[in-house]
Amino acid sequence: MTDPAVQQMANKLADDCIAAQAEIGDDRMFMELAQVLGAASQTLEEAFLTAVRTRMAEVAGRNFLMKKLDAYRAAQGTGGE
Repeated sequence: MTDPAVQQMANKLADDCIAAQAEIGDDRMFMELAQVLGAASQTLEEAFLTAVRTRMAEVAGRNFLMKKLDAYRAAQGTGGE
């Protein structure tokens, strides 16, 4: 089990990294940051990667869901309005 302090650091880094990626336009910057973390702490690196990937997966899942609903609503003529 991961130390709660490590998890908290990883979560904050993940949020900050995803925001920076969006601002910079580099959706793989998290991999570079993970290398920096891994050089000092494999535990923090793994927690960070898990945090980033779960956040990115949630976004992908939500985008998929929205597209499916939009397509369904368009086919039904409801438009969701």
